[in-house]
Amino acid sequence: MKQVIAIPTSNNCLCQHFGHCEKFAVFQVEDKVIQGETYITPPPHQPGVLPIWLASKGVTHVIAGGIGHKAIALFHDKGIQVFTGAGEVPAKMLIEDFVNGSLKTGSNSCDH
Repeated sequence: MKQVIAIPTSNNCLCQHFGHCEKFAVFQVEDKVIQGETYITPPPHQPGVLPIWLASKGVTHVIAGGIGHKAIALFHDKGIQVFTGAGEVPAKMLIEDFVNGSLKTGSNSCDH
């Protein structure tokens, strides 16, 4: 099964504030193997824009620290699964944990 996972980053680590990241690390995963990795610059932050934009890029999953409830609802409307409360570690470490089934998540730190 092909998956496209987006992780909001700053300095190549997970950015705890989803809407204010520098770039998104986007990983293509198939059969638990990382097939590709790209970094893309998001459009300017506006409510509701990022879920639509990431969906247009074929994203199937999002790994985030803190993310607003409206954004989560928009992702779910697009069929995109969201994992919140991930730690502020390198994106590559998060995707490896995701692929291995050991991704650690916690509470959503965003109050939007």
